[in-house]
Amino acid sequence: MAVPKRKVSRMKRGNRRSHDAVTAPAYVEDKDSGELRRPHHIDLKSGRYRGRQVITIKDEA
Repeated sequence: MAVPKRKVSRMKRGNRRSHDAVTAPAYVEDKDSGELRRPHHIDLKSGRYRGRQVITIKDEA
């Protein structure tokens, strides 16, 4: 059974946990539509990615 050789100090434990904090997701403004979208994701309203039409959007009627 694995047993730690010595107690982990509060500083070492805190430094290890410093990356566990939850951050808000990043959003960028789309150049074409002006809508907010996630970076490196398709704009779902227009169906465009990096200036190209990737998916076709159905009209809501």
